[in-house]
Amino acid sequence: MPTFRTGRVTELISERTGLQRVRVNLGLDETARAYVLVDLTGPVALGDEVVCNTTAVELSLGTGGWHVVHWNLSRREFQRNGPDHIMKLRYTSLQVDAGTDELVHPEAADASLDGVPVVACSLHSQMAVVAATIAAMRPEARIAYVMTDGAALPLVMSDLVVGLRSAGVLCGTVTAGHAFGGDLEAVSIASALGLARHVLAADAIVVAMGPGVVGTGTSLGTTSVEVAQILDLARKMGGTPVLAVRASDGDGRTRHQGISHHTETAARLCFARPLVALVPAEAADLPEVEVRDPGDVPDPTETLGAFDLRVTTMGRSIDDDPLFFRAAAAAGALAAGLMVQ
Repeated sequence: MPTFRTGRVTELISERTGLQRVRVNLGLDETARAYVLVDLTGPVALGDEVVCNTTAVELSLGTGGWHVVHWNLSRREFQRNGPDHIMKLRYTSLQVDAGTDELVHPEAADASLDGVPVVACSLHSQMAVVAATIAAMRPEARIAYVMTDGAALPLVMSDLVVGLRSAGVLCGTVTAGHAFGGDLEAVSIASALGLARHVLAADAIVVAMGPGVVGTGTSLGTTSVEVAQILDLARKMGGTPVLAVRASDGDGRTRHQGISHHTETAARLCFARPLVALVPAEAADLPEVEVRDPGDVPDPTETLGAFDLRVTTMGRSIDDDPLFFRAAAAAGALAAGLMVQ
């Protein structure tokens, strides 16, 4: 069950469009960090009394030590007009009219993806490495990011997307399902792929959930199983599905050492027979995939440095987990090579 606590805003830590990060005094000299999704609850100011959802932090879960401002008691009402009638976060107290670009661009619904590579990632951090590698190898490429609703729902929470946009890596974003805040909004992953190709004119599409994958330690009890669906949709819609291998030599959990069970499960569940880069070499043992040599893979340290990107995975840097970054870069290199075939 959720936990809500009331406190007072004592500091504005940072702000960007759609997001405030603040410090809140929750009483008894207890000060905590919280973030405000401005489009859902409106902005806060110093001294405002706010209600915070503290559940995830108290359970030591994936908000990184940040509470969520649920409502600002200093205002009696808040209104932000939406573009249409398509609700996201449906049937919750924060349901919002996000609209949908399927209605604006119906021509994208049934059009082929024209063979463009669609790289399916099981972690948000993989997405940044994949996209940056494609951009480093194909500077002229238009790379779109489709964010699913498997983890964080507001795209504004992603510091990596901000960095990728600032560096000119991404041509645009599409948020699918209950995820919201992209340049384009989509009801489903399928329509998001069509919008990325035919509205954003993407030459390559990288698909991943936002920050905060959910996992139970079991093979199917994780939101990363969505990768199988993404790969199948990409194949059926005329794209070229590429499975980004999650691999690690720095994760202490046995199930993620070497090739993660997330990747093995996705390969087993999908019908698409996706392409997989041969990094690490154990990728050749994955079931129902087509292994390809990605060729010369750019050094991910140099690639991320060139775009001024700081990427970590589960708190680990590239020095802590080099295999993770090499495998993601190999998926990007494979996708970049497919673009010229």
